[in-house]
Amino acid sequence: MQTEHFDVVINGGGMVGAALACGLRQQNFRVAVIERREPEPYVSSSLPDVRISAISRTSVALLEEIGVWSEILARRCAPYRQLETWEWQSAKTEFSAALLNLPELGFMVENQVLQRVLWERMQALSVTLFSPATLDTMTYLPEQEKWAVVLDQGTAITCSLLVGADGAHSQVRQGAGIGIQGWDYQQSCMLISVECEDEPGDTTWQQFTPHGPRAFLPLYDRYASLVWYDSAARIEQLKKLTPTQLDEAIVQHFPARVGKVKTLRSGAFPLTRRHATAYVKPGIALVGDAAHTINPLAGQGVNLGYRDVDALIDVLVNARRTTLPWWRLETLKRYQRKRHADNLIMQTGMDVFYFAFSNQHAPLEILRNVGLMAAQRGGWLKRKALSYALGL
Repeated sequence: MQTEHFDVVINGGGMVGAALACGLRQQNFRVAVIERREPEPYVSSSLPDVRISAISRTSVALLEEIGVWSEILARRCAPYRQLETWEWQSAKTEFSAALLNLPELGFMVENQVLQRVLWERMQALSVTLFSPATLDTMTYLPEQEKWAVVLDQGTAITCSLLVGADGAHSQVRQGAGIGIQGWDYQQSCMLISVECEDEPGDTTWQQFTPHGPRAFLPLYDRYASLVWYDSAARIEQLKKLTPTQLDEAIVQHFPARVGKVKTLRSGAFPLTRRHATAYVKPGIALVGDAAHTINPLAGQGVNLGYRDVDALIDVLVNARRTTLPWWRLETLKRYQRKRHADNLIMQTGMDVFYFAFSNQHAPLEILRNVGLMAAQRGGWLKRKALSYALGL
């Protein structure tokens, strides 16, 4: 029996991999996706997912292009129009949509909603879905310029381009022999879905404390998501608390403006920085967390992944239009050049924030708060920083 061949095989059908599959399929590439498990069906009465993404306006534009944004709006998401950050109350920095004459800065979207809508769009576009399935082996055939892939259940396929969209521990990255650079931060992060006593509004905020930031993300109805950064040991203690005990801890350790909340569910993860030493090899490309992970301080992870998707689609489509071999390394390097510096700048910027605010040296505390006050009065520079963060 002849082995089925695809233009592109994507290992990982999450938020980034599925978006890439939809975008390439719309451009008439023959696409297959390997995914460990299909997302759960959407249930409108379900509690909010503990995993939330702050989707920027640039990411919204991509999701509109691949035909899923209207369906996300029809299910549930929440716009946010203002962002505030402070350590001292007298040194608060505020960014508003009005600063750039925008209706909103972005939207808070549950990962489960985003993943499900993208999955349904892949089905509608006739993307070939291997699920439940995992990648077992990958072998490059240089004389044929293609990858031979075998799945865990024994299915064998080939492709001109194999894409790793399979997260921070990417099998594709490891199988291609691409290394990583990075480190583990001295903090972990807890995400807490809560029900608020009052409407959460449309402002997301973050307070820096000696133990780590405390953040508030408004969701739909009276729901919100709290983000608690702290030492790994402290987060382990918090994981053992009952919902009622966690409510009490929130009252003690979050700003009073959070109000009265009821914990619905929670989850925690360590903070790490990883950056692949290369995004491409012959017939290989990495996108999203497979290529880079970032401190989640500004919620930029999935947005950087969507910038990767946008750039890779652009490079492949333009190469094919001019009859260039779009799967070859010299073409794929254009994608790497487009994305590596931008991702590195964003990673470094988040690290500057992290290290500046995790140091309790008094002169540095004064300096960083003076910096926040200066940012509040920054005018053109403030607008430029916001535009860059939003991908505009």
